[in-house]
Amino acid sequence: MRRDVRILLVGDEGVGKSTIVTSLIKESFVAHVQHVVPEVTIPPEVTPENVTTYIVDSGAGPQDRQHLESEVRKAHVICVVYSIDNPHSFDRIPTYWLPLFRQLGVNVPVILVGNKIDLRGGEVTNEALEEEIIPIMNEFKEVETCVECSAKLPLNVSEVIYFAQKAVLHPTAPLYDSREHVLKPACVSALKRIFKLCDANKDGVLDAAELNEFQRKCFDVPLQLQELEGIKDMVREHAEGGVRDNGLTEDGFLYLHTIFIQRGRLETTWTVLRKFGYAEDLRLTEAFLLPKFDVPHDCSVELSPQGYQFFTDIFEIFDKDQDGALNNAELEELFSTSPGNPWASQNFPDTTLVDGKGAVTLQGWLAQWSMTTLLNHKTTLSYLAYLGYPGEQRTSALLTTRPRKVDRRKGKVTRNVFLCYVCGAAGSGKTSLLRSFAGKPFRETYEPTSKMVSVVNAVDIDGSEKYLVLQEFGSKYEAETLRASKKTDFADVIVYVHDSSDTNSFSYISNLRQQYNLDHIPTLFVATKSDLDLAQQRHEVQPDVYCRRLGLQVPVAVSVKTEQVADVFHAICSIAINPHAAIPGGADRAMTASERLRVYVTFTALLGGASAGLVMLYRSLLRPGGAILPSWTTPWATWLLGIRRDP
Repeated sequence: MRRDVRILLVGDEGVGKSTIVTSLIKESFVAHVQHVVPEVTIPPEVTPENVTTYIVDSGAGPQDRQHLESEVRKAHVICVVYSIDNPHSFDRIPTYWLPLFRQLGVNVPVILVGNKIDLRGGEVTNEALEEEIIPIMNEFKEVETCVECSAKLPLNVSEVIYFAQKAVLHPTAPLYDSREHVLKPACVSALKRIFKLCDANKDGVLDAAELNEFQRKCFDVPLQLQELEGIKDMVREHAEGGVRDNGLTEDGFLYLHTIFIQRGRLETTWTVLRKFGYAEDLRLTEAFLLPKFDVPHDCSVELSPQGYQFFTDIFEIFDKDQDGALNNAELEELFSTSPGNPWASQNFPDTTLVDGKGAVTLQGWLAQWSMTTLLNHKTTLSYLAYLGYPGEQRTSALLTTRPRKVDRRKGKVTRNVFLCYVCGAAGSGKTSLLRSFAGKPFRETYEPTSKMVSVVNAVDIDGSEKYLVLQEFGSKYEAETLRASKKTDFADVIVYVHDSSDTNSFSYISNLRQQYNLDHIPTLFVATKSDLDLAQQRHEVQPDVYCRRLGLQVPVAVSVKTEQVADVFHAICSIAINPHAAIPGGADRAMTASERLRVYVTFTALLGGASAGLVMLYRSLLRPGGAILPSWTTPWATWLLGIRRDP
């Protein structure tokens, strides 16, 4: 919310603008004041709204025009003063002053101030005042209200400033249509969302406990029983269907806020909206959706126990038929307080576990959020806000893991959610492997993967549940991903898939490994379509020999079609937890690309002028034909010099 308010007083000569300012400051009438009094600053502690307030006077003469236009453009709210005893000063409001502001391109709240009520003869009713003001308010929507005062008595002078502050801090225009006397659509939408979030048991009414929690959250005070009954009685009397089962319905909730606004208590509705994250444009603020949450380099983000509990609770609340799964209608209702399903463009629910009817199970629901948090924790953070995560600290639903390099150095991984890249030639069976992992049936027809696909499931490792995310890139994105060290450093495991019945399938993997720097990633080779005849691969060595030379286990043979997957997903998860044994060429190569670069730079810096020695070492490692010497060559030396020694 704004922490300062700049109030500008304008109006014809002699209406009492300067006198209003001096009466406010002196708390008494000052008969003779200067033409334009200096700007006044009121500190926040002496104002009801607790904001610094600047009050600016202005003149209406030709010599004041430049100063006037400058101040109009800087003002947060403009008070147009007219004199009760000078009808012409009132008539010029719609014919001169309000058109002037529009001409200057200024769109700020306007307060009409009728000064010198001490000079009015006889009484005036509210109805008579409304007859004068309503036509102006109907034509100029920027006019918030009208206040009458007397700088001489003084009377209602402080109210002028109070209403001006309110017009800035709690504006009417975003909430209420003064012509139609109804809440605006954006306000209705925001209040309906707040109602749904406060309706904890989702029965369509706010009972006493829910209303008390709402009151505590917004105003930090409980709602007394007598107050609660008074509210319900008023709603019963004026809003049909506003109370049901002794609770407040959505219609009743909207009626209350309409009454607050109509009675000038906009601060009540604005307090509610701001507590739930809304800005003046009635959109949720970025600070509300994405609170500060730093993720150190090489760390990943997971749900905390509180996060898992929240998503479990919300699943159970919206599982209306209590069948242990969320169908499309239940999901739609669950996401009704958000922009919609965050995975709508990701082939959800094919990305996770569903029941026989295609509804998402609790395990699939938690797995999907685990994957979302790992791949894009900001989506999870914002949806915690959309879905009403309790408490002010939504970041408590997330936690950051230990850096991967620390895990790999210690030889034991402490994380619970792992990312595995699945690479291989087109048609090698990558998609079928991913579908099998997500519990989807085998498809006979081949459909090339054109975009990145991610699936997730839980894997039991020694009685502990871990979540494994498998990603396939498709031909369009594979090169882009594998050449980016920031992306490859994020992977816990890379699985190379080849079609054991296709003679050309394995050479694609070999070429891929030579083309990109991937040897720091724990690796598993998988041979698919084991139900078909084994083909001799057109490669200098066969896959089993290739793997042994890298110090890795031989390819795991699987057949998704016959549901013989050899527990390959358990094997992937085990590698992610204990990565050292699965590093191609040995655990000493488990550094990320960026780490190896830093080591290289440090090493060459230490050598200083010994570059000639490096050249001699390099030459000594090569045969005359340029081939690399046999296996006795020092591994660290060949690695450091960038000499690749593939099987």
